[in-house]
Amino acid sequence: MRRILTVCAFAAVMSTLALAETWTGRLVDATCMEQQKTMTTGCDATSTTTMFAVVVSGKTYRFDDAGNTKAMEALKSRADREANPNSPAAKRGIAAKVTGSKDGDNTIKVEEIDVQ
Repeated sequence: MRRILTVCAFAAVMSTLALAETWTGRLVDATCMEQQKTMTTGCDATSTTTMFAVVVSGKTYRFDDAGNTKAMEALKSRADREANPNSPAAKRGIAAKVTGSKDGDNTIKVEEIDVQ
């Protein structure tokens, strides 16, 4: 009986992981994007951002509440912070790789985020 339960639990975990998708794009401030209604570079995420989104090939995907928390933590612990905000790397925005599943049309239920 224990072996059957172990196999079922393993199958459930693997099926959940199989449904995960990955998006790679620019991390932005979702509130700013909503107010601007355009894809502007002025909406890059900062350490004070509380609602995040990722822009992938011109399409914006907002994060769920847990994803916003994970993005804040990843952004604050980012190791490669630029000392000079006018450098070319700082002007490109913040790249992010997000793993999760779509929850609706434009929302991602974030499982993992890697801020670069």
